[in-house]
Amino acid sequence: MAEARPENDQTTVTGIYEEHARFVWLTLQRIGVKPTDVADLAHDVFVVVQRRIGTFNNTSRMTTWLFAICLRVAANYRRRRTFSDAALRVHASEDAVQPPADELLERRQARADAERVLARLSLDKRAVFVMFEIENLSCQKISELMGIPIGTVYSRLHAARAQIDRIVSEGFE
Repeated sequence: MAEARPENDQTTVTGIYEEHARFVWLTLQRIGVKPTDVADLAHDVFVVVQRRIGTFNNTSRMTTWLFAICLRVAANYRRRRTFSDAALRVHASEDAVQPPADELLERRQARADAERVLARLSLDKRAVFVMFEIENLSCQKISELMGIPIGTVYSRLHAARAQIDRIVSEGFE
């Protein structure tokens, strides 16, 4: 008879997945992975976990280790990702009630502008900025999730805000 595995066993990929899939998914979104690519990159993260599980030595939190993997996977993604007008298209069902065309255009432009500004931030700054400003997480929570000192969170947030101010004042083109 097989030995029962403790619930949420973090020594197996399945246990890690069950416990931290949502964290991985959210992290990838926070650092700029397009919604259409999050599932594929989350899969890539867990492929790395499968290959590297033996290197996790419990000297850091599991979320810290996973966050580092997400950063590397997303960095590779960003290097090979190309921006095109097709990436900005809005896919809507034919049944959906569409807002006026000028409103849709304004929304698309605002989203594209925000994405261009955020894309110029380093992954570390972007992650902190998105978690704090968009997801309303506290600096303490961000520190815990990223496995970094709270002072580093404050520093990255300050640097991200300053960089965004410069980008916007320069016209960010």
